[in-house]
Formats: sequence, structure tokens, C-alpha cells
Amino acid sequence: MKRRDFSAAAAAVAAPLVLPGIARAQAAPAIKMMIPANPGGGWDSTGRALAAAMQAAKVVSNVQFDNKGGAAGTIGLAQFINAAKGDPNALMIGGMVMVGGILLNKSPVGLDQVTPIARLTTENLVVVVPAKSPHKTVGDLMNAFKANPGALSWGGGSAGGSDHILIGLMARATGGDPTKVNYVAFKGGGEAVAAIIGGHVAAGVSGLSEFSEHIKSGRMRALAVSGDAREEGVPTLREQGINVVLGNWRGVFGAPGITPAQRDALVNLVRTATETPAWKESLQKNGWQGWFLPGDQYKAFIDEDIKRVGGILESLGLVKK
Repeated sequence: MKRRDFSAAAAAVAAPLVLPGIARAQAAPAIKMMIPANPGGGWDSTGRALAAAMQAAKVVSNVQFDNKGGAAGTIGLAQFINAAKGDPNALMIGGMVMVGGILLNKSPVGLDQVTPIARLTTENLVVVVPAKSPHKTVGDLMNAFKANPGALSWGGGSAGGSDHILIGLMARATGGDPTKVNYVAFKGGGEAVAAIIGGHVAAGVSGLSEFSEHIKSGRMRALAVSGDAREEGVPTLREQGINVVLGNWRGVFGAPGITPAQRDALVNLVRTATETPAWKESLQKNGWQGWFLPGDQYKAFIDEDIKRVGGILESLGLVKK
């Protein structure tokens, strides 16, 4: 046999042994992503931004979304626990809102039943009123609350979440009663925006990114941000005499029952996505702060945050010991 013929024959024999393995290593998975909220809110924006970054990094082939709002995300959480068990290609968005909602609602499902993959972001909250509101400052708003708590309604995300907690902390810091807050919880950001702009609630709280375009258009008036520095020209609570600082974190979880190797593969997939220009552009566009924390470190953070949020809710009289 000639040398050239021998080489061709050898290649033909070797190809079936090598190429399938290479193809498997390069095959990007299709991801199923549970977003346990209605479209238009922070979890929805975070999930879709993460999906876009994963696709930009070519670490996933496509992403299928399932929005399931209600009860601080615990309806979506329950569905994810039941339907995605053992699925290495399933992800769910969640965060501080879910921690508080689980505690406040005494949910039968919890974050200990899913697999922590990575903490992603933190974001400051903003206090707004409708454009025609008589309340020009956050001091005006809190004085009105103290004078007649029940008459002043607040719109925000799920009960017990970061929006609700911020209002309770503001009430306590200004000498009001946190247990008398007239809080209206919405399943999605779109519903909250409509209620605030329409004047159906007196004030609203959410992540700055969710209200930013409506503030800029003049349909909402921003009174304060919850961080330690001004954002988009909006003064902080602290500089207006209300000693409260609060951030709202978001992250991503894997399904129950996946193996450590499958968990690590998802951590690496998400880490790769958060290093892309697409993800960094989303951070800047939405006013999010990157706050990546992977795997076991993320789990430890969640365990501590459950204690922290539980303590706050108890101190505000929203959860009984």
C-alpha cells in the first residue's frame, strides 16, 4: 500500500473515534429558563439579558423562557422544583425578593430545594410618585404617611420583597409604624408602572432601571434612591435625613438533583456569559452593579441573607418569630 493510501485509510478509521467526541464537546446546550414573575420586571430583564449574553458567548444554542408570576416568585419556584428535577439545562432567576416572600408567605417551597449557581447583580431602589402628586420630596411623602398611613398606598413588587422592606425601613426611620403600611403588591413591573402613572397608588418603589424611562419622560417623579450615592441626579434617602441604605440582589439557580459536575458546568456557563461585552452593556444600560458570586460561595451568601431578611421582617412586625 502506498504511503498516501495508508494515511487516508488510517484517517478513515480514526475519524469515528475522535470526531463524535469533538462534536459533543462543542455542542451548546438549549436552556430552559424559569422567570418566576410576569414580563416587564427586574427578574424578567435579568433573565433575558443573561440569555442574550450566553448566546453572544456561544455557550448555549437557544433559550426557552417560561414566565410564571405570583406570590413573590414562589409559584414559579414550585413549578421549577417539580418539573425541572435533575435537568442539567434548566435555570431559574431569583433573588432577595424571593427570600422575603418565602418567609412572609410561609411558603411550602424554599431556596434550599434548588441548586445555587451564581449571584449576578445588585441594584438600588428608587421611590417615585405620579407626576401630578402633591408630594415634592420624600419628606413630604413620609409626613403624609405618618398623618394617615392607611390613606397612602404604596405600589411595588411581591409582599415581603425588597420594595416592601424598603418602605418599612423608611417608615421606622421617620417615626412611623411599619405595620400600618398600605402596600399593594404587583406580580410584574408592567402592572406597577401602570398603577403609579395612573395615580392608582400614591407612591411606588422598584429598581431604578424599571422606572428610569418613565422618570425621564416626566410621567413619574423620583424622590429618592436607596443607595449611598446619587443616581441619575436623584438624591439618596440619607442625604434627605432618612438613614436607610438597601440594595436588591438577583441571581440564578439550577434544578434540584443535578450532580456536582452538572452544577459546575452551569457555573462556568454563567461565568462566561457575565464576562461578555453583551452582559457588561446590559449592566450599564440597566444601572445594575455586577456582583458575581459562584456556587458554594453563593449558597453561603443565600443562607446568611435568609437570616438577615428574616431579622428585618421580624423587626418591622411583618413576620412573627
